Amino acid sequence: MARISPLSGFPEWLPEGRAVERAVLDSIQHTFELHGFAGISTRAVEPLEQLLSKGETSKEVYVLRRLHAENEGENPSDKSLGLHFDLTVPFARYVLEHAGQLAFPFKRYQIQSVWRGERPQEGRFREFTQADIDVVGEGTLPFHAEVEVPLVIADAFTRLRELGVPPVRIQVNNRKVAQGFYEGLGLTDVDGVLRTIDKLDKIGPDRVAQLLHEQNDASAEQARACLELAAITGTDASVADRVLALGVRTPLLDEGLDELVRLVEAAGRRTPGVVVADLKIARGLDYYTGSVYETTLVGHEQLGSICSGGRYDSLASDGRTSYPGVGMSIGVTRLLSRILGAGLARASRPVPTAVLVAVTDEESRDASDAVAATLRARGIPADVAPSAAKYGKQIKFADRRQIPYVWFPGVGEHQVKDIRSGEQVTAEPAVWAPPAEDLWPRVTAATP
Repeated sequence: MARISPLSGFPEWLPEGRAVERAVLDSIQHTFELHGFAGISTRAVEPLEQLLSKGETSKEVYVLRRLHAENEGENPSDKSLGLHFDLTVPFARYVLEHAGQLAFPFKRYQIQSVWRGERPQEGRFREFTQADIDVVGEGTLPFHAEVEVPLVIADAFTRLRELGVPPVRIQVNNRKVAQGFYEGLGLTDVDGVLRTIDKLDKIGPDRVAQLLHEQNDASAEQARACLELAAITGTDASVADRVLALGVRTPLLDEGLDELVRLVEAAGRRTPGVVVADLKIARGLDYYTGSVYETTLVGHEQLGSICSGGRYDSLASDGRTSYPGVGMSIGVTRLLSRILGAGLARASRPVPTAVLVAVTDEESRDASDAVAATLRARGIPADVAPSAAKYGKQIKFADRRQIPYVWFPGVGEHQVKDIRSGEQVTAEPAVWAPPAEDLWPRVTAATP
């Protein structure tokens, strides 16, 4: 038999890992709903024309094909479909398609798998789960949405701390600051400069300065000013003072600085120390028009951003109405790869079963099944032993799966045993229940 090899970039968690994943996803969803975001789900495929509208992603799209389709009269339009590589493109289409049925501003969350044909490496996968939130307006969208979204994300990660997720730092910038500053310097290729600055963490300031000169026609003085701007960080109005001290002033720069200060000061009141202005954050994609966000795990910065996003004034347009939005996307699989790989979280057991009902002999299996059915009807996850082996072997079966209780059916009375402590008591299926902490698997931060 040929040896089965894993497919690189397509992660599969063991049951313990899946339990952690479900706990993380449930926590994220709960937080989003607490803040008034409604859940949606979109199809896995979109027309290639739409997926390829972001030119830099053309090599990453998985094209959908059906084997032998040419011989079965397949609709030609079916040949131009691809798996979505993020949740923004399908969401833009969703907004346009359902605009007449949505109430704006529309607050949506979406947790789904996406597919991206890039080179797998640490934290990067070809199939992965994203958890997105967006606030979308009809025609206009007030600035306070740009404050709300990162604060929701900050709340989500605060709640994830009990599941072993490290603290996060949300770095924010405003594209108006960058654009106004670059234009004030006399640089014309603003989008190109943004893409170059976005490489700072990967290639360093010397190489960025070289690229600014070679690719963006920046003089040595202009490149130095761009790097000085990118070096500014802070959590209060002093950020604006340090930017203006560089000697550049434009109306767009002033507008961006005002918004940036409002964001970090509001965040400072709600989540002190979590949201930090960082003017090297560029988000090189050209559709961002206001605030931009990057999120890193404190102590695990080498993993890169695990949540990013920003403001876009043209999420979608039908030619008459535009739908501006602001959103952020959590890379759940990237996050889990670090949590599981570093052993930061643990599940109390790998299976949901709280009680294993023993089988005295095969002739009385129906009696064991009846006990399990009674327990399940009361919301207690129960399973029945696969064979009528000696009780010692049935207990070992439960122990290997970390099932905490074994139930022994009887003619006159039943017994249930906590196999961790050895305590055994008389019990009735219609009355007995395990302690709340044993009812379902619990995910907690791993103890050092």
